[in-house]
Amino acid sequence: MQWMHPHDTTCIHAEADVRVGGRFRIVMRAADGEEHDVSGEYREVVPDEKLVFTWAWRSTPERESRVTIVLRADGAATDLTLTHERFFDEAARDAHRGGWASALDRLVEHFG
Repeated sequence: MQWMHPHDTTCIHAEADVRVGGRFRIVMRAADGEEHDVSGEYREVVPDEKLVFTWAWRSTPERESRVTIVLRADGAATDLTLTHERFFDEAARDAHRGGWASALDRLVEHFG
């Protein structure tokens, strides 16, 4: 709830059952009051190394995409590589790029 949403939203609900076959759901509220509800299923979980999960907005569940997060130790730090793929179209890809960049900025701020 503290970081996995863009700066221009507030996370009002988050749940995660982080195991293969488990599900997550995040509900964000924009400044204009509009709510954005996304959920998915964990497909691969390797502790301290990798997460792979589906990603689908409640408003467009047929547009399921896939997110892969890979963590790699780098001395006292950790490198995080996030790949989001299988988008419905380029507009969706571009919108998610900005959202993820903002969320990852929040992650750095939170754990700085």
